[in-house]
Order: sequence, then structure tokens, then C-alpha cells
Amino acid sequence: MRRHVIIGRYGAGDGDHILSGEGEVATSFDLIAGDLTLGHGIGSALGDLNRMGVYPTEVGLDVMVLAAHVHAADTRISRSSESQDGWTREIRLVVPVSDPQLWDGVAPIFVRMLNFLTGDKWSLVFRARPSRFGAIVPRPPECLKPVAFDGLALFSGGLDSLIGAIDALHAGRAPLLLSHAGEGASSNAQTIIYDALKAHYHKRAPQRLRLWMRFPDGFVNGSGEENTTRGRSFLFFALGVFAGTGFQPRFALQVPENGLIAVNVPLDPLRLGALSTRTTHPFYIARWNDAIRGLRLEGQIENPYWDKTKGEMVLGCGDAGLLRTLVSASLSCASPTKGRWQGLDVQHCGYCLPCLIRRAALAKGLRPTPDPTTYTIADLTDRLLDTRRSEGVQIRSLQLAIARIGTRPDLASILIHKPGPLFDESPLRQAGIAEVYRRGLAEMDEFLHGVRTAPS
Repeated sequence: MRRHVIIGRYGAGDGDHILSGEGEVATSFDLIAGDLTLGHGIGSALGDLNRMGVYPTEVGLDVMVLAAHVHAADTRISRSSESQDGWTREIRLVVPVSDPQLWDGVAPIFVRMLNFLTGDKWSLVFRARPSRFGAIVPRPPECLKPVAFDGLALFSGGLDSLIGAIDALHAGRAPLLLSHAGEGASSNAQTIIYDALKAHYHKRAPQRLRLWMRFPDGFVNGSGEENTTRGRSFLFFALGVFAGTGFQPRFALQVPENGLIAVNVPLDPLRLGALSTRTTHPFYIARWNDAIRGLRLEGQIENPYWDKTKGEMVLGCGDAGLLRTLVSASLSCASPTKGRWQGLDVQHCGYCLPCLIRRAALAKGLRPTPDPTTYTIADLTDRLLDTRRSEGVQIRSLQLAIARIGTRPDLASILIHKPGPLFDESPLRQAGIAEVYRRGLAEMDEFLHGVRTAPS
């Protein structure tokens, strides 16, 4: 096990005086590209926003810089080799910002948020940027027109983000869609859907901000890469806040996620680590809103679908015809490339948890139209599924969770607290979360009728 520190710097010489602590492996992280512009996709995103008439603040830029440090650490520090227990890493970030005193005030909020999100032990240190980089963001022109957007929305290429975009555009809203050009299959899904939305809503075509950020293997000294990416939503949320600081008088960032997966109650006591992601959990979103207020920014992050199952989102979509046309292009699978060793194309496996929730939702919401998605296992009822293999593990866990709630429906109001605290939510909203959990499992129960599992 080794502790790591990533020291951000603005160009050669900046940050060279910062020493690593005892037992820490230090990695220097230069934020400046060769032409003295911001690298790692940040400068490109800033330029794209300016061309759209959006001018973020210096603090907004700092949020994006912090996110770059987090993303580098999360994706390039191996859990297997760098932690004592195969999971928990110890990570310190030294981040140059425009106003260290302001950032010191919110450091505990971000530490708590990151610890909860990734399951690691984070430490944050903020220091001043070098004076020549005291002001980086271009000033808006005096004749700047009002921002053409009425909000922002995460746009991942998944089914929930597709429904969120259709609902907003169908209602006449004009959100700026936000994407990360990461893994190839997700990027392709985003592009296909985005192009189709632009064609369909050609009179008021949506616009998208796409961030390109990926760090090479070996970026963090002494460590291999990491593929669990528990911190990926930090980058997505930060991108939204970064862009949102250019909105006046305030911004609203929509995070479209069905309520069942947002809370993500463990299906059984063994679902730990990578199997219990918290990327849109209410506690995590609440900490982001605390941080936004602490940074004196005018904005709010919210999940408009917190009280709906995925099937209810499909049923309630504002344009059912468009959804049917585009649903097969959306990507929900946790590992869409795992069939390549079988000679298969990128596709949904059909048996991971995201695939199962998707299948149940589309079976309910598209009825009588069949689900057009191609799944590696097309018919789950065709044979007995082995619970000692990946094809049956998630299904068996779902069956156990369904049986538990079927026997004790009152357990829902207790189990929703297992993934994380809900003290930010009112008693009425907590009751709503418990109810969407029960309805979500009922949706899964209907879909899994006739599916048989057993150990080999």
C-alpha cells in the first residue's frame, strides 16, 4: 500500500517547492499545454463555451481544475496495488486556485463528498495560482447577448439522459447538454443520439459541450491504471458547475436518473465496492449543493426523476415516438465491450444490473412494442442461468431483494438508508424514496417472471 499526492501546477517551476509527505508517492500535474493554454480538455471546453456566449468565472474554472485532479487520481491509481484492502486508496491533492481562502472553507465538504463517492480517503490542499495566471477566463464582451440556454443537463448517452433530453426539448426548454468523451462506446451513443435530436428539433436544435479528458497509462508515478471509475460523476457535475457559472443570474443543472438506481440500495449484504456506486445518490447531490453555496455561486443541482422508476420514465416520456426511434442507440450496459472475446460487436450483455433495469423498464414502458435493443442473452427464460457465472449473479441478487421486500414491504423505509445518509431529505421525500424503491423492485419482479437461476 502506498499513499499518493498529485501536485497541480501552472507551468514549469510552479509547485516545484511543494514536497511530498513521508511515505507519499508524488506526481506532478502540469495544467498548461505547450502553447501556454490550459490542457487536458479544460482550455478547449472554455473556448467552446465562449463561442456559445458563455463566460464562466474564475471559481468555475477552479472547479474544473479540481475535477481534473480527481479524475487523474481516480482513473490512474490502482486499487489492487496501492491500497491495503484492495479498495481504499489514500490520496492527497494539491490544487492551485484563484482564491485559496474561499476554497479552504469548502475543503471539508469536498473531502466528505469524495470519501462517500469513491470509498477512498481524500485530503485536499488549496494554494494560490502563480500571479501570471491570476486571471485566466476571458472577460465577456460588453455587448454580450443573454445566454441562449435556460439550464444545463447531463447527457451521457444512456436511456435516462435520453429521456431527460427529450422531455426538456419537447417542453420547449433549451438546456445546454453536457458530455464527457470517454469510453468509445458511450461516446458513439452520445453522438448518434445528439445528431438525431438536432435533426428532430431542427428549429431550436440543442447544443452540447463535450469535454475531452483522459490521462495516459503511467500518468501517476508508480501505479497502474484503475477501471472502477467510482469518481466519474464528480467530473460530470464539475463540468456542469463550470459552465453554469457563466449563466446569469443563476444556473440549474439537471441530473436525469431514475430513483431506483439513484439511491441504489444494495441487493444483498455482499454488494460492496464497485457494486454499490453512489454517482447520483441524494447525499452526494446535497453535498455538491453545499459546496456551490460555500463557493458563493448561484446555482443548484437536482434530479428531476428522483421519484420515478426507469419504467415510469419511459412511460412518461414527452415524445414516445421519438424515444422508440432512438432507444436502441442509447447505451446502458456496464461493460458493452465484454463480448469481444466471443467475436461480438459492442452491445448490451443483457444480464448486468443496468441492463436488467433497462430491460424491465422498456418491457413495461414500450408495451406492446418490443424492446429493439440487441442483447447478448436475448431470452433470459430460455435456459437455467448459472449463479456462479456473471450471467446469473445479478439476477439472483435481484430475486433475493424482491423476495425480501415481498415478505416485508416495511423494510423499504429502512433499507433505503443503507447506501448513504438521507438526513437532507424531508420525511415526506424519504417516504417517496422508499416507495420508488418498492415500485422499482415490483417492476423488476414482473420482468423476471419465469427466469430461473441456480448454481452450477
